[in-house]
Amino acid sequence: MLLWTVVLFFVPCLGKIVWLNLRAWPDPVFEGDTLTLQCQGRRNAAVSRVTFYKDGKSLQFSKDSQTLSVGPATVKNSGRYWCSGQVTYGPFTDMQISRITMVQVQELFLPPVLSTVPSSDPREGSPVTLRCETMLHPQRSALRLLFSFYKEGHVLQDGGLHPELCIPGAQDGDSGLYWCKAAPEGGRVQKQSPQLEIRVRAPVSRPLLTLRPRPSGLAVGDIVELLCEVQRGSPPILYSFYLDGKILGNHSAPHGGAVSFLFPVMSKQHAGNYSCQAENSVSKESSGPETLSVDGPLVLSTPTSSNWLVPWLPASLLGVMVIAAALLGYFRPWRKNVHYQNKKEEGVIYSAVRTTSNSEARPAESTSREKDNSVIYTEVRCPQLGEVPAKRLNMRSRTHRDPLGDRDEVLYW
Repeated sequence: MLLWTVVLFFVPCLGKIVWLNLRAWPDPVFEGDTLTLQCQGRRNAAVSRVTFYKDGKSLQFSKDSQTLSVGPATVKNSGRYWCSGQVTYGPFTDMQISRITMVQVQELFLPPVLSTVPSSDPREGSPVTLRCETMLHPQRSALRLLFSFYKEGHVLQDGGLHPELCIPGAQDGDSGLYWCKAAPEGGRVQKQSPQLEIRVRAPVSRPLLTLRPRPSGLAVGDIVELLCEVQRGSPPILYSFYLDGKILGNHSAPHGGAVSFLFPVMSKQHAGNYSCQAENSVSKESSGPETLSVDGPLVLSTPTSSNWLVPWLPASLLGVMVIAAALLGYFRPWRKNVHYQNKKEEGVIYSAVRTTSNSEARPAESTSREKDNSVIYTEVRCPQLGEVPAKRLNMRSRTHRDPLGDRDEVLYW
């Protein structure tokens, strides 16, 4: 009777008590540690058919095992864990679910960052120090870290205790992408830094100036090319061109190489000593002078590097105006014809043409017909309507020579 009383008292409480408990260790757990999960029954109750969950997803099911190992742990293993299983306590068996357990995996050390001292753009020949910087968690500060350095897939240092790597004299071949890795001694965690580009800046060499097509015997109107080039030097490079010390213009070469400057020879003022200068972020150098000589007539022009003026254009216009005025003065003395008809002869029209010599002006008062030998009468006979069109016309000419030597020939029919 007493036994049944205890059983009746226990059964209602079985569903209210949480009979499963999820335990995670070590606590705290760090990167690289082996995380172990254990699903335990309360009051030593037997547990079977255990399933582990993380953030709502099933991780593992086992009929007999109540533990799950996760390792080496990473920060991604952080989350909400619980388990479910069949709990047997005495004669009673029921499926139970544990409470949620929060697991936070701690970072053992911060991701490394690669830096350079003094800068990532060192001058050629200067020393450069690569530094891999990170920091251990205060609770694991006794650990030792190993550092490795890489350049474009090649190992420069593998697993050293020193977080720095020195390049005594940087050269152009040392330019490229670098990164480093850090890992605890004997551990299973390693972290890589972001890539860092190092560009070794080389000074420019003395530029070479070439004149094309030739430095002498040029004529006005020829096109001259100034070609300036350096054999070495880190881009970008700025080229400047000079004539007798005065700048003509400049051009940039973003990727290095040669640069040319073209201009037409407008006058002998383009003759002189030409030079060019190359400059980058490290140094600047100037070429030796090249002398340019110009043959041919002088042209009234003022050469500049960007705009070629044509000052002789107004003089040409003035010459055209003078010629036009001369032609107008030559043809102006001819006067308009005066036509009248002789009443006695039908169809005959007389035309009087008065000419004045260009070599001697006639007085305006001398208008007498008898004394004016420059008057020529021309008889023009107009055909009547009744005449046959096919009839040949008689052509006659009369020539008059005036005392001044002017000669006019008039044709009439």
